Amino acid sequence: MTAAALAPRRTADIEREIDHARTRGPLQQIVIPPCPALLTRLHAALAPAEPVLQEVAAIAASDVAMSATLLRNANSPRFAADQPVQTIGQAMYRLGLQETAEIMVGFIARNTIPANHRQLQRFWERSQQRAVAMGYIAHQLPGLSSDLAHTFGLFCHVGIPVLLQSMKGYGGTMVEADARIDRPYVATENANHKTDHAVVGALVARVWRLAPAVVAAIRLHHEPHSIGGSGIEAEVHTLVAAGLVAEHLMRRHEALPPEGEWVQHASAAMVWLGIGADDIDHWQHELQPQLDAV
Repeated sequence: MTAAALAPRRTADIEREIDHARTRGPLQQIVIPPCPALLTRLHAALAPAEPVLQEVAAIAASDVAMSATLLRNANSPRFAADQPVQTIGQAMYRLGLQETAEIMVGFIARNTIPANHRQLQRFWERSQQRAVAMGYIAHQLPGLSSDLAHTFGLFCHVGIPVLLQSMKGYGGTMVEADARIDRPYVATENANHKTDHAVVGALVARVWRLAPAVVAAIRLHHEPHSIGGSGIEAEVHTLVAAGLVAEHLMRRHEALPPEGEWVQHASAAMVWLGIGADDIDHWQHELQPQLDAV
């Protein structure tokens, strides 16, 4: 499906677009890993007003590697002044429920959707950095859920490894899309495969029952010209705009030049978020140790 095939706006329109493409369009040949049982259990445990902490701990303890990941994070250098933790309960207490859940979601995603291709050597590392940056930005913007922001940051580009597993020749498309300067990345994807990672990523988010705003923001994250346009929910605008800022902060952290989307749409994103260049500079300084830690 090309970006111009449909012009979805509200989340319900985007969900209908994805459902249609999955049954009648090019997405029929895309293999989407089913939502992992552990993630379904985790969402259920976190859904009540008072999350079921015992169930969260049981989910964490059910996988040795996930337990080790939580313990490693709880014993990271930022907690060096404290006594080492030795149990999942202690790790959860030190990290807090939200960070515990974020680490668990990231672990489950990485182990469900591998990114082993040479073009994706740092895929999940950069996804985690984007999630961290989005979570930080959410804390600076009143009204934006840090959970939604973190989830969007983590899953924003998840369509890329899924396309790599499902589409013949997609590895070559990645090389071509990175090299071309005459058109956007998604334009090369659509030219070669009649779909792109924004659409496929939204499909993954829909199958995994992520929040509708996350599904919509993933679908639109390479359409920053839509920021501030009519018919799109404000929360989706904010996620897309914050995602553009997060990507820019990551590139500055890596001493890379700004992407074309930032050059063209930074002003609209900052106006929508109510921030300025000084905020960007301050956020980069504040985020640097967090991105380094990832």
